[in-house]
Amino acid sequence: MPSVLSTKIRLVAWAVAGLWLAGGCADSAQRTREITHADLRDKIRGGWAGQMIGVSYGFPTEFEFKERIIPESELPVWRPEMIHEALHQDDLYVDITFAQVLDEKGLDASTEDFGAFFREAKYPLWHANLAARRALRRGVPATLSGTPFHNIHANDIDFQIEADFIGLMSPGLPQVTNELSYRVGRVMNHGDGIYGGMFTSAMYAAAFFETDPRRVVEQGLAVLPPGSGYAGIITDVLQWSEQHPHDWPRVWHLIHEKWNHGELCPAGALEPFNIDARINGAFVALGLLYGNGDFERTMRIATQAGQDSDCNPATAAGILGVMLGFEAIPGVYTRGLDAIAEETFDFTDYSFNGIVDSTMQRAIAIIERNGGRVEGQRIVVATQEPKKAKLRVGGDLGTAREQIRFDDPRWQWRGDWQHRVMKIWRYEISSNISKTAGSEAEIAFKGTGASIIGLLLPGGGTADVYLDGKHAGTIDVYPDEPNAKFNESIWHRFGLDDEQHQLRLVVRGEAYPGSDGAEISIESLLVLE
Repeated sequence: MPSVLSTKIRLVAWAVAGLWLAGGCADSAQRTREITHADLRDKIRGGWAGQMIGVSYGFPTEFEFKERIIPESELPVWRPEMIHEALHQDDLYVDITFAQVLDEKGLDASTEDFGAFFREAKYPLWHANLAARRALRRGVPATLSGTPFHNIHANDIDFQIEADFIGLMSPGLPQVTNELSYRVGRVMNHGDGIYGGMFTSAMYAAAFFETDPRRVVEQGLAVLPPGSGYAGIITDVLQWSEQHPHDWPRVWHLIHEKWNHGELCPAGALEPFNIDARINGAFVALGLLYGNGDFERTMRIATQAGQDSDCNPATAAGILGVMLGFEAIPGVYTRGLDAIAEETFDFTDYSFNGIVDSTMQRAIAIIERNGGRVEGQRIVVATQEPKKAKLRVGGDLGTAREQIRFDDPRWQWRGDWQHRVMKIWRYEISSNISKTAGSEAEIAFKGTGASIIGLLLPGGGTADVYLDGKHAGTIDVYPDEPNAKFNESIWHRFGLDDEQHQLRLVVRGEAYPGSDGAEISIESLLVLE
């Protein structure tokens, strides 16, 4: 990591150069807000600490409660040493390494700069992040690696949980957060997946000067394009919370009844598991709206909502941590932080104190770029009104119609295929696997799209896919990391005519570069309508 002094010199140079992010120079009618250096730092510390506390608190429950509220009796009991877990969480280390790109490349770092850094990242990844990194390493441009053609996880939560750094460096500047969110978020997400990061970072930006959590959620909604699913779900949550002001479980049920469907993530299609950005963003809003500014209650509700119940309290507690400031977070939650404040987060060169310093410097540079100024210990921010993002949804991709397991008789297997059960993390995964050249798997389906679901394997090889008799791509199942991944799309296609189709996969018997084998695994076929 660059030294604090060199970073500060570089940031001052950016500000003097007069380079402008979206939002541009403030005009004379623009509203200004004042904040002291000490208060700005306290709020930035509160935001990073809130994330660390929230993710550590919720981590034991992550995806243990799907489509059900966590009973209070099963919530974790906080212990100060739990915060050490935050040093190992992707919510923090991916977030922080994107901030590092800005420290190294400058505030005008491009999508390609973020993509280049992400392509070479050594940390383990999942879902949209994993699919994006694999695409980048196979030559897909960073401006396309998050799009559905290359990434079936385009609407997953990934960027939503990595956009905190954007809001934390943009106090009162929601036009800045939207522009930077699009620049970064398209590396791994698309459509509602990017809007999740816009929503999150805009709430952080609002939290610097707002004291009402409801107003913060409304400011987050204000940057989203009308017509997007994300804007729809947050609008509903705001309306339902007014109708049921003391009954968050009722709103939780309404969210599920209307919005818990259509998931394309292979692990969640037709299953209770839901890592979609929208529904998990709704749970963040639920925590903020019903927490009423109380740190513990906000974090608890965001956790109790279930699904990605470590990411959601991390986001909610991070936003509230900015509103309250570090010093106002209950001491029972911050007590263990001093002991690890100089320890680095996994895969980064930044400690808690280091990322606070870095964020503080970038925040001042952003403020000055956008018409603000520093006057001694007083900082004047030329705040921005939220502007709605452009609607980029990428068409109707369809919803899951059917999942046809490998042991369904509709599959035809030719050649050397073997049934195998693998223990991955806490799950036992069954699939058919072959490494023999010429082995074939064939199936007919009726639908508007399909995805072959399988394992990504350290010994993964290559195969050819044929759709309706035509070559539809050569694929590989190497994860680009040492660990196997399951429930992954190894091939997918959208936008087909809703009619009968024939799909055939032929094993090439060749190892992908870096792999120690040539295996191809098939778990199922996901059919869309």
